Amino acid sequence: MVAEANGLNVSKNKIFGRWSFLGAFSACALLALSFLGGCASFYPPVTEEQFNAQFSSGRPPVSTTVQIDGRAIHYVDTNEEAKPLVVFIHGAPGAWDAFSEFLKDPDLVKVARLVSVDRPGYGRSELGTPERSLAVQAQLISHVFKHNQPGGGAILVGHSFGGPVAAQLAVDFPQQVAGLVLVAASVDPALEKTKWYQIPAHWKLFSWAVPRDLYSTNEEILPLAKELKMLEPRWIEIEVPVVVLQGGRDTLVPKENADFLARMLDPEIVSIRKYPKLNHFIPWSNPQLIRDAILELLSSRENASRVRTHDE
Repeated sequence: MVAEANGLNVSKNKIFGRWSFLGAFSACALLALSFLGGCASFYPPVTEEQFNAQFSSGRPPVSTTVQIDGRAIHYVDTNEEAKPLVVFIHGAPGAWDAFSEFLKDPDLVKVARLVSVDRPGYGRSELGTPERSLAVQAQLISHVFKHNQPGGGAILVGHSFGGPVAAQLAVDFPQQVAGLVLVAASVDPALEKTKWYQIPAHWKLFSWAVPRDLYSTNEEILPLAKELKMLEPRWIEIEVPVVVLQGGRDTLVPKENADFLARMLDPEIVSIRKYPKLNHFIPWSNPQLIRDAILELLSSRENASRVRTHDE
């Protein structure tokens, strides 16, 4: 297993707690927000001490922040430049350390360069300054790896909201992407429903009181149905292998999202894998499913490269 039991419970409880906080708006009077601190973060960026503790053994990854089109984008990189690239894209809310255990997985480290990003508005990528456009998020993240990989493109791993961001990257930058692993991905516009408490959390009267990462979450989820509707006709453009992992007990992202992907993608390139007893937290409860999918796509990528070389 990639994650030990204690680490699994901590990560899972952190993310579930963040979602529960948003849900609590439906049970609390909105005026109670005035008693909360507006500068707080429900999921503060990892400190240097925490970073060093997570990677106390072996070679630590490199933490980097770059300026792209006036925005700061942060990522953590195992920095094995000669190896094929795997990029992890977290959900909402979240940060790069949602995938920290994968960056230490010996089976992955041995064969790939591993990068985990802070999406715009999270972690050290300008926490609390959301980016509502999937296309702009994809454009910003593309700069992280487009000049830092050997030929053949990267494998993108997107969990939850990270799924549509990964898909947007695949359609906007097809030469940079060699495969997708979509885990509990929010991709079907018809399944995106706005909750009543999301609206007042958007208003300036109350939004100052919402922790910054949850503010980013709310601000990018509100327009998500519209963003996914724009992405919908472009799924057919994806020609790289796609592995879809979906839990049947997911109460945050409806399991029918996997059915949507089965309809949208060419059956020759997509593998839909449903797990009736799993929920939304596959990266922590069953990380081996993601690891195996990555290794499978890396193997396909290597075989395809050999075929091209032979043909040339």
